[in-house]
Amino acid sequence: MGGPSVEERQASIASEPKGNFFYGRRYYVEKTRFWGYLRKPGQSAKNAKLVIINESSKRTPDRLPENGPAGRRYGFDQNYEYRLYGHYTGEQVYEVNSNQFLPEFKLTRYEVVNKNPGWLFSPNDHYNPQSITLIPR
Repeated sequence: MGGPSVEERQASIASEPKGNFFYGRRYYVEKTRFWGYLRKPGQSAKNAKLVIINESSKRTPDRLPENGPAGRRYGFDQNYEYRLYGHYTGEQVYEVNSNQFLPEFKLTRYEVVNKNPGWLFSPNDHYNPQSITLIPR
């Protein structure tokens, strides 16, 4: 997936802006409905949680048809990094296609931070759009 060295990533996280928001990394896997991983500012991705987004206040950036043209379909933003505003609802939501109960996050606003941030958990990360390959280690 490319990206910075481990040391560069650690320095970047240590110096990133803090605030009342979360950093989110979009993780698209075909036929799943989870959104991606969220972490608090200053925390390593190893502390990130895979979440389901509650869109009752704000839709996710990729809320597009699944069969649209390339670059304009659901999941187009795989691996984009966002600043997400909102809160965890305290609910656990069952994601049937991955057979997981995941925390629900109610989104109120988002901003794109980086469209090509590189690896998420390790420089050895491997992305496969048809199966879950990115998990915190």
